[in-house]
Amino acid sequence: MNRTLVLVNITAILIGTSYGMHNPLVPIFAKNELGASYADLGLIGLANFIPYIFIPVFVGALLGRFNNGRILSLGIIINSSSVYLLALARSVPEVMAFRAMTGVAHAFFWPPAESIISNASTPESRIKNIARFTGFFVSGFMIGPLIGSFLLEGMDASYRLLFQIATFVLASSIIFSIKVAQNHTPLPHSKFSFSGIMEMTKFPHVIAILIYCASSFGMILAIHPAFLNDRHMSATAIEILYFVFGVSRVITLALAERLARHITRTMVSSTLCISAGLLLSFFSESIIQFGIAMAIMGFGFSVIFPFTLEIILRKVRRETSGVIIGAYETTFGIGWAVGPIASGLISEFSGNAIPYLVFFGAGIGISAMTAIKRKSLEQAS
Repeated sequence: MNRTLVLVNITAILIGTSYGMHNPLVPIFAKNELGASYADLGLIGLANFIPYIFIPVFVGALLGRFNNGRILSLGIIINSSSVYLLALARSVPEVMAFRAMTGVAHAFFWPPAESIISNASTPESRIKNIARFTGFFVSGFMIGPLIGSFLLEGMDASYRLLFQIATFVLASSIIFSIKVAQNHTPLPHSKFSFSGIMEMTKFPHVIAILIYCASSFGMILAIHPAFLNDRHMSATAIEILYFVFGVSRVITLALAERLARHITRTMVSSTLCISAGLLLSFFSESIIQFGIAMAIMGFGFSVIFPFTLEIILRKVRRETSGVIIGAYETTFGIGWAVGPIASGLISEFSGNAIPYLVFFGAGIGISAMTAIKRKSLEQAS
């Protein structure tokens, strides 16, 4: 592994640790301390993810024109500011505003990181390196909840203090992103063009899979902790459940290179596991049942994103890869935004368990479509 990949992976694990410490607690903080309803939680999730619909495509156009390490550093600065301000929030609209900042920051983090990895890899090693980077991020997301639960229980820390500590962990990653910027190799300029974005439309089946999985993932991040809390899970228990989620994702990502040999079967299995985990969540009452559900979904959410990106990157020209990565992340952002607002509104008007049943049904449909379109997906991959 070359120096650039080492540095970007260290950056990923630090950012992931910060996310793991505070992300699962944001819905509980908003619900219990600020009086947020499920509809409010949906709006908070929408505010968090909606910038990711619009900004990545423009960031993608910048990737070949500016130092990707500096773009990554800018994302970390914005992200650190948003988490610190979250510790000062006194109302639901303030939480929405600060989570929107997090969405902007994420758009300046993930696309340049993927571009740095793609350009530092050979076509043969790219999927392994992107999966490894995702694995480092998820490892941090696995460690973070353990640190959070220790601070909540062992140190009797408040949510606001936990957010401040998460800010420090996140800000420390800028040391390594600056090192990445110093290792920057100039690349051919990629011009913003809608024709480049339109290349994404050549992959309608991949888009459908991506939007479903991103929607479900958005619900798990923005709404699920509050649902767990309503099912009598304490903040510490919720952190432990997200640790289990992270362990499952890390183990799966470690097998990504082997699973890539059967990429279409793995994608069908992933969507089925997401659906099964959501259905189990609908019925679950105990931490063991929820733990099994989180472990199953951890497998489903792990490789689906690097695999869908790899299918697309194999079919586009290298000089347009920056724009394509931006368009891919924008598609991901659409799903990310739809999931929380849809599940929040369904929870508010139909019961807080119903979204899991609805998303289960959608997942079965997506799995069936993926199996039917297996040949076309295999040709693309």
